[in-house]
Order: sequence, then C-alpha cells, then structure tokens
Amino acid sequence: MDQRIVRDVVILGGGTAGWMTAAALSRAVNSKVNITVVESDEIRTVGVGEATIPGIIRFNHLLELDENEFMRETQGAIKLGIEFRDWTFIGDCYMHGFGRFPQNIQLATFEQVWQRMHLAGRAADLPAYSITKTAAYAGKFMRPRLDVPDSPLADIAYAFHFDASLYARYLRRYAEARGARRIEGKVTHVSRDGATGDLTGLTLASGQHVDGEFFIDCSGFRARLIGEEFKSAYEDWTHWLPCDRAVTTHCVSPRPIAPFTRATARSAGWQWRIPLQHRTGNGYVFSSRYISEDEATSTMLANLDGEVLAEPWTLRFVTGVRPKVWQRNCVAIGLSGGFLEPLESTSIQLIQSSISRLLHFFPAAAPSQPDIDEYNRLTRREFEHVRDFIILHYHATQRNDSPFWNYTRTMSIPETLGHKMELFQSQGRLLDDAEGLFAQGSWFQVMHGQGLRPRGYNSIVDVVDMKDVSTYIEGIRHAIGNCVKAMPTHDEFLEKNCKAAPPA
Repeated sequence: MDQRIVRDVVILGGGTAGWMTAAALSRAVNSKVNITVVESDEIRTVGVGEATIPGIIRFNHLLELDENEFMRETQGAIKLGIEFRDWTFIGDCYMHGFGRFPQNIQLATFEQVWQRMHLAGRAADLPAYSITKTAAYAGKFMRPRLDVPDSPLADIAYAFHFDASLYARYLRRYAEARGARRIEGKVTHVSRDGATGDLTGLTLASGQHVDGEFFIDCSGFRARLIGEEFKSAYEDWTHWLPCDRAVTTHCVSPRPIAPFTRATARSAGWQWRIPLQHRTGNGYVFSSRYISEDEATSTMLANLDGEVLAEPWTLRFVTGVRPKVWQRNCVAIGLSGGFLEPLESTSIQLIQSSISRLLHFFPAAAPSQPDIDEYNRLTRREFEHVRDFIILHYHATQRNDSPFWNYTRTMSIPETLGHKMELFQSQGRLLDDAEGLFAQGSWFQVMHGQGLRPRGYNSIVDVVDMKDVSTYIEGIRHAIGNCVKAMPTHDEFLEKNCKAAPPA
C-alpha cells in the first residue's frame, strides 16, 4: 500500500466552502501539501449563509484568528440565538438560544425539573433560565467570563452574523499567506486515469492545465466533479422540506443591532432577518408550489426593517444530500454535497464539519475505501440529524391558515424524528445523539417552543425535594437577571472591540 501523503490538493470553487477548506488545510498541513484553488470571477457564489452557530468558534480557534479582527473584516455582529415568530400559530414567538441550561439536579436534568415546576406554576418562563436568551432580548453582550466558572457569565455561548462575501475574501488572504495558490479560470475539461477512474487534472478555458492528486469539489449546486464526473446520486428530501426557492435582498441596518437572527413564518415558508454592522440580510425561503416568485418578493419587501440596498435575486435549490460525497480521490464540501435550508443556520457549520472529517480522514496517495465509506456514513448521518431538526419546526405546528402549513402539519415524517417526538410527548425524555449537531437543550427548546407538551414527566424528578429546587431555580433566575443588567449593550460591545469601517 502506498502510504505516501497526498502532495497536491486541488479545490474547485472558491466562495465560503472553498476558502474555508483552503484556510483550514493551509493551517493544518504545515506547507507539506500544495493547495490550489481554482475559481472564476464570472461564476456567482450563493453567499446567503450569513448566520452561524457556536461551532464556528472552534473553527476560528483552529485558524488562530483574532476574533475582533475577524469581525471587523467581515462587518460581523454577535448572534445569541434565533427568534421564531408565528411558527406554532400566528402571534406566537419563542427563541432557540445558544448554550446550556443550568446543571442537572441530582439525576434529573434541569429541563425535566423545570417542566415539573412550570406545570405547578412555580417556575418562570424558559428564557429566564438562559443567560443567552435573556441577554438577546435585552440587546446585551459580553464574552464569557471563564474565570468565574460558577457564574452564569461563564455560560455565555455565541456565534456570528457576517457578510459571507467578505468572509471568503478574509479567508482567501489567510490561506494565500500560508502558501495556498489561487488560479482564475473556468473548467472546460476534467482528466481522469483510464485504469482507476481517479481524477488527474483540470483544463481551464485559457488552456492552462492544473494537475492534482486529490480534488475537493466546492463548485456549489453544479457539483462539477462529484455530480457531473462521478455521477454521484442526489437524494431528494423535498417531500419533507418543500421549500425550493429563496428570494433575498439587503436593507439598511437599524440601530440598535439585535444580537439574534429572526425567522418569521409566512404563508408559504419563512423570512429571515440577519443584522450586520453595515446592513441587514433578508430573505424569504418559500415553496414554488404554493406561492409565485413575484408574490414572495412582494411579501419580503413589505416586511423589511429599512430602506432596500440591493435588487432582490432568487436562489433555486433542491433540499437533500449525496449519500456518497466522497468517491475515489474526490470529496464534495458545501452545496456540491448537499443542501439544507438555512432555518437553523447550519450551512457554514456543515462545511466546517466536512472539513473536520476530511482532516481526520486525510488521504494517503492510495485511497482507503473503509475510510471513504465511514466519511460518507458520518456525513449522511449529520445531514439526517439536521434534516429532522428542521422538519420539526414545520411539522409540530398548529397553523392551518394556508395549503403550505396544512401540508407540512399533516405530512409523514422520518421514523427517526417520529421516535424523538413520541419519547418527548410521553414522558418528556430526550436522548443525546453522539453524531448529531444539536444537543438535548436545543431539541427541548424547539419542541417546547413549537407547542409540544409531554403527557407525563420523568419520574426521577420525584426524588428531588421541590422546595429546595424552587429556591435553587429562583436563585438562578435572579443571578442571570443581575448579570445581564451589568453587561454592555451589543452596540457598545461592537463599538469598543470590533467596529468595522464603512463599506467602500
């Protein structure tokens, strides 16, 4: 077996996926691998993934980025969670906040104890026990204080809103400074080894030929390598997630800048609001079966926070995944491997997870089929987990005001999601999925927020002295409230630490 490390890696496509991959590889391989990014300025990148989840902190640490610089360069702002409006019924509102709830109480989780206490009228609403939710609604933020581990200030979890195009440029500068090479051009021909089927090179419109040993397909929905060359099948999940369009635009960002994403349910989908320092990103994710593009555009434009800054444009997509995102010496990262609508801001996180797996399974010159198979299994499992989490928002609803919601409310759902919902509705139980992206606290917040209520409760709660618990959770609520009062506002934090220059 040839155990020689791959020496020449070619990434087809720039954008968020391409430059995140190039940046991570350039940091990890210590100049022992040649990294070439082939991209064309003529090809428009999707660039709608402007909201993230806390896992991006780990990616920034891998790259050893200065967080303040990163935020300045990308017009970044803080994100503490996602507010969902009108999802359970019109007029309802809840937040999926980042971070964990207070520690378990004996053998019972805080969520289980809270349910019992709340039913008895002895506990406040859920946001009062989450410092990130409380801070989000107060418009406050500070970085976590790890030097005070017993304080709620140590539990502040956060992510970012940023300009995806600026993020790609920032990572391009980072990767090129560490040896990555960019070649401008459109691919006109792909060369393959006649005996093995491996890719050997790309020919560009200019006539230039780019040789490589391992290829990473970041070419977006076109999937130029994994789809067109390897004919890797695409599994369509539209029957569970019927939205297939997104019309987007930017508008003036109002002040103060809210430290959370807003997702507002509409008659045929939902509308996002993502505030950055220099503008607010907006989009209506919708199903073309239930509303026209013109109607969706009009609805979005009628529900903006400020003056429009860009002509609306529409992205078309098919939700799903390729069961085999890695074939021979080619792996797909980003939209070329699969797409899940951005309801829970997972697009960049899925890119990051793919990169992390690739580093774990970084190939030798001779491909290892067991490694390839495991990479594909883990990728599919993660997509399925996120798929189920997104479906939950659509299916667990009381809305019956439009054909779209009537369909999603009554449709059949994956067995994996059905099992989770049955467990929760029976005794309020949630099981951790070691390979899943979202932990118990996230599932609990969305299930409760979407109106699911258990018929009973975990009997282990009955071993806890409710009088002591009442005092304990009331103390938590007061501690969180006092901490948030002492925090600076989100705008003050940005002004002091990472204020970006006005856009050119």
